[in-house]
Amino acid sequence: MQKASKPAAVEATLAAAKPGYDWRGLVLRVLPPVMGLALLVGIWALVSIGTKSSIPSPWETLQQAITIFSDPFYRKGPNDQGVGWNVLFSLERVALGFGLAAAVGIPAGFMIGRFEFLSRMFNPLISLLRPVSPLAWLPIGLLVFKGANPAAIWTIFICSIWPMIINTAVGVQRVPQDYMNVARVLNLSEWKIVTKILFPSVLPYMLTGVRLAVGTAWLVIVAAEMLTGGVGIGFWVWDEWNNLNVKNIIIAIFVIGIVGLVLEYALIKIATAFTFEEVKS
Repeated sequence: MQKASKPAAVEATLAAAKPGYDWRGLVLRVLPPVMGLALLVGIWALVSIGTKSSIPSPWETLQQAITIFSDPFYRKGPNDQGVGWNVLFSLERVALGFGLAAAVGIPAGFMIGRFEFLSRMFNPLISLLRPVSPLAWLPIGLLVFKGANPAAIWTIFICSIWPMIINTAVGVQRVPQDYMNVARVLNLSEWKIVTKILFPSVLPYMLTGVRLAVGTAWLVIVAAEMLTGGVGIGFWVWDEWNNLNVKNIIIAIFVIGIVGLVLEYALIKIATAFTFEEVKS
């Protein structure tokens, strides 16, 4: 009987030693965001009451959102399309402008960070042009490209390129000098120095620049589309303002925020997958 009772005693001891579910951690993760959203909705409701419904209430906006998202991809003409099409057109412009900026900015950052002469040559230009407001570049794009769509892509390009150049160049400059000394002793070619030494070391800085550039691109496209018209989430906001449809404007604000949040989260996951350091938002 004593031998039979030992396994049961061991199982009881192991069961008692197992930690229970971390309910406190779950509450700390879930409760603060829920309280923040509740605070936002509460302030929104008070503002709606205070403005005598000039600002729609959360409930009215929710009902309108259900109507809009029940058919987000309808088409009734070139200037009357669902919110889904508008978001997709905006993302397409962002992808083109951002892709061109990455194709130019990342190699330029490597060159500027690698060679001191180029760094001294281009740093004053970057310092001069980087603080320029994004929309200041839009008229230049309209003048050169003679079209709203390429002008918007140009604006995204010119505003997205600076974070990638700066962060990539800083990453190259912070590569330990010991690594470069070893490369010099081994007589490595410039291509091997870039691919075997610089690129792995610079990758975290480069991905940070990419994250900043995507956030900038998504901010810029909304403002650019308000001015250029056509199809896009920015144009949709402006069109709804002209129609005095405040509910749709509020819905568009949430759509813009959610899409930006998804882009940021996706890039954080990519950065985490390709680097050894924890990437924080």
